Amino acid sequence: MSLMETFTRPIEALYNTSRIPAGFHSHLYYELYYFHSGQCSYLVGDRIYDLSPGDLLLMNGMTLHYPKINPAFEYCRTIVHFDPAYAGGLFRAPFHTPVLNPFKRTDNRLISLEPGERAILEPMLEELCSLSGESDCLYRDRFLASFMRVLLQVYEIADKPRNRSHEPAGPRQQHVQQLISFVEAHYTEDLCLDDIAAAVHLNKHYLVKMFKETTGITLFHYLYRRRINQAKVLFTLEPEKSITETAYEVGFKHLSHFSQTFKKFTGLTADEYRKQVLNTDPKE
Repeated sequence: MSLMETFTRPIEALYNTSRIPAGFHSHLYYELYYFHSGQCSYLVGDRIYDLSPGDLLLMNGMTLHYPKINPAFEYCRTIVHFDPAYAGGLFRAPFHTPVLNPFKRTDNRLISLEPGERAILEPMLEELCSLSGESDCLYRDRFLASFMRVLLQVYEIADKPRNRSHEPAGPRQQHVQQLISFVEAHYTEDLCLDDIAAAVHLNKHYLVKMFKETTGITLFHYLYRRRINQAKVLFTLEPEKSITETAYEVGFKHLSHFSQTFKKFTGLTADEYRKQVLNTDPKE
């Protein structure tokens, strides 16, 4: 899927009850994700979170993220994507609050809202979603004003100290967390299953089965996704670097394997993706 097919406006807000979540993905936009109900384990970068109603995820977008849901339950969430440059333009002087700071953290953030905070934020998100997509000038301005109120409220929420720990719930998730952390530290290296199993002190057959059951994807699917995601980051930050250099830097030993994998996961060749990043200009 191309960048422009993913987002067509600089701000998009959606309340969604679909039981079919997006696959493993990343994007150039910042993301606010609010969990209303269902059963969901959310993998963000090298962390797994078991979500509870009222959980708020703030993501910089380029970090790989993927919700693993239980389809037996209705999966309700509000998602807001926005171009950080566009949002920053809305908060020029005389505004002083650095509302984008909570989204800039490379480790992203999960915040469990208190009842009073939920009572304030949920109606604001509902209003924002109801105004999304309207073309009338008055509604468009109301949408922008609503978006700005949401960011100010989220900044206030994110600025408060929190007590709840978000460590993995059980031994299986702790093992998967250990695996993901290992891949995060070593994805640029030439990894094989035996090496990974030895490094984390787990039986390789148990490891493969447990990872797939917990995340919904295979360990090597995750590894290749992580490498391709880093290639996308490098194409964005260092577009002058050659495709061959990028492929080797993110852990691929053969350019042909990198090219095939990049096209499989993004729908574009590496050269097409790099050119599209350079030419992307979100529509207002």
